[in-house]
Amino acid sequence: MSTETLEKAKSTLPVKGFLDIKDIAIPQGEDLVKAILQLKEEKNAVILAHYYQPGEIQDIADFLGDSLQLARQAKDTDADMIVFCGVHFMAEAAKILNPTKKVVLPDTMAGCSLADGCSGEGLRKMREQHPNALIATYINCNAETKAESDIIVTSSNAETVIEALPTDRPIIFAPDKNLGRYLSKKTGRDMILWDGSCIVHEAFSMERIAQQLADNPDAKMIAHPESEEAVLKLAHFIGSTSALLNFVEKDDCQKFIIATEEGILHEMRKRAPHKELIPALVFDESCNCSECFYMKRNTMEKLYLCMKYELPEIIIEEELRLKALKPIEAMLDLSKSIK
Repeated sequence: MSTETLEKAKSTLPVKGFLDIKDIAIPQGEDLVKAILQLKEEKNAVILAHYYQPGEIQDIADFLGDSLQLARQAKDTDADMIVFCGVHFMAEAAKILNPTKKVVLPDTMAGCSLADGCSGEGLRKMREQHPNALIATYINCNAETKAESDIIVTSSNAETVIEALPTDRPIIFAPDKNLGRYLSKKTGRDMILWDGSCIVHEAFSMERIAQQLADNPDAKMIAHPESEEAVLKLAHFIGSTSALLNFVEKDDCQKFIIATEEGILHEMRKRAPHKELIPALVFDESCNCSECFYMKRNTMEKLYLCMKYELPEIIIEEELRLKALKPIEAMLDLSKSIK
């Protein structure tokens, strides 16, 4: 491949989000897996992947986890390069925690509806309206939004964090209103909610899920708290991504209806191969899957190119990084008791 071709691919990164190189032979199948593993060894890289990633990426990852688990792994790694297979805000968090390490993401257009819908400027305006409030922000947000927050939460530790906050101060919770409502009920804390939601978890149909439950009376429904309240009321168990995995693995029930992003089923089938797993149905009857198209923008081919050329790289201005680091570290300190 010519230098000119590579430079052209680099120039289109801001628009395309990934290295679009036409005249390079990318290995396929098992050869692609071997090539990625070889690059990982050569570059002393670590591959972190979220449970919502495509199955083949989950299989090749060094560490697989939810947002809290991946944040911890990013903080503790001794690798020179962190290859983050997830969405943009997750890779940003890894860079915030590791300023001296190179952090790359296969496709920077792997975004998030929650992160896109909440700005640092918006949070500043809410703080002006409620000057005594503490801002607890879901990790599904960009660096500018984290920088305006007092503490970050994940679905795994949100209840612990909210309960630890001073009771004499109001709480602004952003950006997920569904998770915020759920936490208000669990903790008894009234919160001022940002009006945001996850496009995947808002797509579930209460009516269709109710019919699934009627058709499968021996099944338990489990749901992520980003789902709407009407859906959560039907659930036998509500929990974070990792909590849902553990529940399916350990519960005696042999059939589950799963109300979260369908990528989790890959790991669930590994942990509970003899159990029946049924994806919860969405409103769109032409598509019965709850798939996050942002998460699925990452592919094995993009992962290979990302590692080979160490692009796209996540870059964060140092002043912003330091501001965003404080609420993340506050979260990690409060979450030490959570596995």
